[in-house]
Amino acid sequence: MILFCDTSALVKLYVREAFTEEMLAAAATASAIAVCRIAWAEAMAALARRSRESPTDADAIATVRERLCTDWSDYAIVEVTQTLVERAGEYADTFALRAYDSVQLAAAHLLSSASPEPVQFACFDRRLSNAARVLSLEPPFGAGPG
Repeated sequence: MILFCDTSALVKLYVREAFTEEMLAAAATASAIAVCRIAWAEAMAALARRSRESPTDADAIATVRERLCTDWSDYAIVEVTQTLVERAGEYADTFALRAYDSVQLAAAHLLSSASPEPVQFACFDRRLSNAARVLSLEPPFGAGPG
């Protein structure tokens, strides 16, 4: 099974918060972890925001950033292409998704269509999770928290 992580799910692999344990368990059983290229920018922005909002955590966040940089080459990266963004535009309309959520969904769905292995879609947004289920992208932990 390939575990596709949107940015909210990816960050949980690095920062202890609700559902971190479930994400770590799902990652441990996956044959690969996949992300969309945009997850890099989203994750770095999220970490920068945390650092600004909680300066006492700046050193820990710097360590997380370093770990993500080290691990990034281990992830299967779904590139952003014209085909992907066109599909994302359709999903944004069909499922009433935010722009980057629709890009994440399109990336996971394209990966699922091209992969001989099943792809599970990890995210923590109810609307995005429901859209993923419509596209037969099941969450890694049952009904999921989304």
